[in-house]
Amino acid sequence: MQILEAYKPFEIQEIELTDWKQRPVKNNFFELVLIKNGEGTQCINYNHHSYSKGSMFLLPPLKCHSFTIEQPTKFVFLKFTDSFFKSEKRNSEEKNEWFKEASYILSNYNQLPGDIIKNEMDREHLSNLTSMILQESRNYGNESITLIKSLMNCIMEILIRNIKKGNFYEVPQNNTDDRITKMLTYINEHIDKPDLLKVENLAEVFMMSPTYVSEFFKKQVSMSLREYIIKGKLKLVEIRLLNSDFTLTQIADDLGFTDVSHLSKTFKRYSGISLRQFKNNGEYMLLKRSACTTTAEA
Repeated sequence: MQILEAYKPFEIQEIELTDWKQRPVKNNFFELVLIKNGEGTQCINYNHHSYSKGSMFLLPPLKCHSFTIEQPTKFVFLKFTDSFFKSEKRNSEEKNEWFKEASYILSNYNQLPGDIIKNEMDREHLSNLTSMILQESRNYGNESITLIKSLMNCIMEILIRNIKKGNFYEVPQNNTDDRITKMLTYINEHIDKPDLLKVENLAEVFMMSPTYVSEFFKKQVSMSLREYIIKGKLKLVEIRLLNSDFTLTQIADDLGFTDVSHLSKTFKRYSGISLRQFKNNGEYMLLKRSACTTTAEA
């Protein structure tokens, strides 16, 4: 067994397993998992998907994920932690860009099992980038921190590109109107820009009449546009509360809430618990897909 620990904000492990044991999920946004060899089944939110050599997928920071290993499997885990954003040594612009991209990935991918990569060129890119990171970790140690960080940022950009190409939103499976996927992508890319999410702007961007935008959205998503935007913001509230040093005032201001009281009341209305209870529990609520509702063990 080989375990390589690299440098926060990223932790890198290469490990061969014959049996799966539950791993810690605290203090990280998510993990990219690459299968170097082996076969088995991945389980996320009590849904199952077979894996084999070359599979690549994301693990959410939820307890309900596991692997059933049918043949000895060599995993590479690239963990995106929260320490980069919390580090005072990083400049503010760099931290904000990292946090925005990591939050976009965490709040928008589908948290279902299966391959995250949508084309073979990107799969090859990720494989090569991962090999470079592992080599740098083995051979150069602390001298490689800057380079490893740059390589991991490249990986993050590839993940975002594939998320934007994929159907990672909870819409009816028989949906055939690709305008809704484009609209959902647009909304989630600009969730912290209230002016761009106004009905009038969405109507202009997607060439619809203002009176039809809300009707179209609710028909496609089975949720009102207003509710979807609020829940999108609250997912980012959860991410910021668990993975950053943002104050409640900063979170409320950045995400367009009137004040902390407005944020607190809205969060409790949709999650059923207070902001303080949520942070003390340390478990995502709104960020979980509706599929993750059973109490069965994975």
